[in-house]
Amino acid sequence: MASKNTAYNTKATYEDESHQIISSYFIGPQAENLPYFRKNINLILDELEAARKNYYPEDGQNFIDEQTQNTPAFRNSMDKLKNAVQMASNILSKSSIPFWSPRYEAHMCTDLSMASMLGYFMTMLYNPNNVAFEASPLSTLAEIEVGEQLCDLFGYNINEDNTEAPTSWGHVTCDGTVANLESITHTFPARNLKFYPLSLRKAFGNGEALNFLSEAFKVETCKGETKLFTNLSTWDLLNLKPSDILDLPDRLYQEHGVSNAFLSDVMKKFTIQSTGKDELEREFGLDLPGQYMLSNTRHYSWPKGAAISGLGSDNVIGIPVDAGARLDLGLLENKLQESLDKEQPVYAVVAIIGSTEEGAVDSLSGVLALRKQFQAKGLSFVVHADAAWGGYFCSMLPKDYRPGDVMNLPTDMGAADGFVPDATLRAQTQDDLFAMRFADSITVDPHKAGYIPYPAGGLCYRDNRMRFLVTWTSPYLSRGSVTSIGIYGVEGSKPGASAVSTWLSNRTIGLDAKGYGALLGEVTWTCSRLSAEWAALTDSKSPFVCVPFNMLPSELELNSTEEKIEAEKALIREHIVKKTNAAIIAADKEKPDDEKLMKLLRSLGSDLNINAFALNFRYEDGRLNDDIEEANYLMQRVIEALSVDSPDDDPTKIPLFLTSTEFSDELYGECKANYVKRLGLEQSPLDLMVLRNVVMSPFPTDGNFTNQLADIFYDVVAKETETVRKRNTPAPDFHSFLIQGTEEIYLIHLPMFHVANHRQQLIVNASFDEKSKAKYIELKKSNPTEPMLLVTQRKVMAKDVIEAKGHFDGQIMTKESGIILQDVCVQLGKTVVSRPLNSKYRLDKYPDTFLPFYLYGTRKYTNIDHVITRAPNTQLSAGRCKLNFYKKVDDSIWKKPLVLLIEDVREAIVNSGTRSGAAKGSSFFFQPGATFKVGVWEDGDRSSASSKYASFELGKFVGRGELTLGESVYVDSEAMNLDPFKKVEKVAEWRREFDKIGKELD
Repeated sequence: MASKNTAYNTKATYEDESHQIISSYFIGPQAENLPYFRKNINLILDELEAARKNYYPEDGQNFIDEQTQNTPAFRNSMDKLKNAVQMASNILSKSSIPFWSPRYEAHMCTDLSMASMLGYFMTMLYNPNNVAFEASPLSTLAEIEVGEQLCDLFGYNINEDNTEAPTSWGHVTCDGTVANLESITHTFPARNLKFYPLSLRKAFGNGEALNFLSEAFKVETCKGETKLFTNLSTWDLLNLKPSDILDLPDRLYQEHGVSNAFLSDVMKKFTIQSTGKDELEREFGLDLPGQYMLSNTRHYSWPKGAAISGLGSDNVIGIPVDAGARLDLGLLENKLQESLDKEQPVYAVVAIIGSTEEGAVDSLSGVLALRKQFQAKGLSFVVHADAAWGGYFCSMLPKDYRPGDVMNLPTDMGAADGFVPDATLRAQTQDDLFAMRFADSITVDPHKAGYIPYPAGGLCYRDNRMRFLVTWTSPYLSRGSVTSIGIYGVEGSKPGASAVSTWLSNRTIGLDAKGYGALLGEVTWTCSRLSAEWAALTDSKSPFVCVPFNMLPSELELNSTEEKIEAEKALIREHIVKKTNAAIIAADKEKPDDEKLMKLLRSLGSDLNINAFALNFRYEDGRLNDDIEEANYLMQRVIEALSVDSPDDDPTKIPLFLTSTEFSDELYGECKANYVKRLGLEQSPLDLMVLRNVVMSPFPTDGNFTNQLADIFYDVVAKETETVRKRNTPAPDFHSFLIQGTEEIYLIHLPMFHVANHRQQLIVNASFDEKSKAKYIELKKSNPTEPMLLVTQRKVMAKDVIEAKGHFDGQIMTKESGIILQDVCVQLGKTVVSRPLNSKYRLDKYPDTFLPFYLYGTRKYTNIDHVITRAPNTQLSAGRCKLNFYKKVDDSIWKKPLVLLIEDVREAIVNSGTRSGAAKGSSFFFQPGATFKVGVWEDGDRSSASSKYASFELGKFVGRGELTLGESVYVDSEAMNLDPFKKVEKVAEWRREFDKIGKELD
């Protein structure tokens, strides 16, 4: 690897004016700009002082005078406050995650713009509440301007005089989750707009106020057919185009003189706000619920919002993603056709513009094209863009950008000897960002890529009339009071500080290619350079492999080969990773376009500045691990080393921060399967852990700092690989067996999931030397309920014990008394069960209708041992049980492999969330004398290869009956799940530090 020097050394020639401006936006990784920030804070405090003194100055010092300030009580109180502030500030400075540092590459957190913090601070001091104009006159106007800024950023029309497109509208929410909730709960996509034509149709009924227009008022269906409104079918009404629905009130006035005020009074008893969704569905015979469609990788706010709104989370339909984690348009089309065929309404299709896990941008342009296609067939729906992460990236598009325009590479942009070049986005990503102007609504989070403090989300509507559907105010007015913004949302009170913070940052930096566009362009470059680091981090000699989620160009080729992939990695390693920014751009000047390194860099990583990548390890002999659980274990240890989860973890000692996510079969399907294959792992139902880094700082790439971060990461992974190898390499060890029976002895191996040499479920018939057996029987009769364990007297390999079927020396011990018998000569006999417990041999979920056991012994001496189906688990064993079949069963069954299922206990209930010490106490269900209803089946050939796998394709049914546990019962949930390699968790609690501050105030 490269040099381990981690100092931040810049080689800038200060010719990059764009980067100089960007450097002024932040306090800086080393507080370089703090003096400027402090001066602005002082200005704000000066204005605060002036504001208070200038409001009725004749009041003088009638409230808090100097004499009061000099009293002991006053000064003591102020001293307490000072001490508490100092302690709290000290704790925050020492324990807070260093989001401001380029070393922080984990979540969507970063250094905030100074403008946003100053805007928030100055407004917070006046504490305006944007729920009502009279409580927030200035900050409400700021929120209105923010809405216009964002709408303009997305390409919406904000000019009321422009009649070629609807006038847009937007506002600030606390976050994207609430913005998404609004778009579901009250606005057009979910309920109100979809159901408005049904409500209006009721007003045209016999005896109703608008019945006189039943033979006159016509509308156009989404298929382009003009019909009488009263002749439209329910399906036609549910699939009118959004713009046509919003035009209905205005058309009634323009064509038939029905005033908005009159229509509002008429509709009070018909709207969904009054009647509820269920009544309208019953009246119009809607048997199939409306649905939302979006990719499986959607944010959790979507099913949550559907549940809150009453639509039901089951009606949020996940569409599988492709290999790049983008919405699969072909599968979406199939699902829409299915809805059309069944006449099941579709509320909306959501395109995710920058998924929070992978930075993937769905093809919004493709979704819009599908809507056109299906409207011609009679199915219409709203298109919503969830651009919580990706919205601000629209600033990277020139104002005159049109799909198909070629964006020059930095090589073609003149001098590039400054800190950080700008990078452009992929052509398809640019086109989908441009297409946002055609989406009906957009969610955006300024507190993500806007570099603005929490909480600051936003929701924008292409047609401003959409906002009326979120209030009890008449939704039929085309315009409302510009200052009455607080009523258009699901929130009540909300901080005006967020609006001013967003407004000031947007205005100061600029929502254009020279402002946020330049900032995000530099960040995109940084992301590309880190993508190159992950792609080229390992080779065939490395102790582990690092595989980026987004495939390299050579992997995407139809005739891709391992040789081509390795050659491309070598090129990246030699000509990008080891080069400075200036060197890369200088080298490109002489290259043809198809060979430019910048073109290769732009193709690496995700669509929007998130790198997802995963790890796997090699054994010392060079073999690549194929167990997904063990690859996950490696990645978990790496994340634990590069994150903070306790006050005792010192953030200043963590050289790089990363985070992780998981790919499940349910959400990622073939996408996950493809990634698992690329990692060299066997397919598995287990989730795949994936590491992530979100790039938000523009500072890391000069001075080859990204390479230094990669070196740090490499060293951490190499160290953790050593531990994971040790965990998975069988080595001699002491083994423990539970002893069952006296006349006929069975040994039950006590397994451990986290140690290779103990990852085995084994039940074997055994005998002791005569002297030891006699002593054991005597001890057992004296202590019939106390479990006795046999432990090998020397370290052995479990495999040797199993395969040799020979003998070994052991010692018998109990938990209460320790070793009670030594030098026991053990002779192994017939194996009852022998199966490995590696993840591939286990089930992907606990059985949910029974609790399974191996059954062995005789009618008189019946023994059971719990079938270990998955991890974590609980050791449940019992000897000398009584099994009474309801019908007579021949004794010959005891010569066959048997499985017993306790049918009135569910394993999913017993073991879900198993924790140390949970399966203990007199109240636990598995106790001596406990009786259960059971079924017994033959278990097939346990010598076959398939018998290694936990499965319940049961053989011949034997019978049902009742099982009563004998005196000898063994329960343990600790040893089996113990991880001897797990890092020791610190016991300190966050609250303890705050208690110290509280005592200062007591």
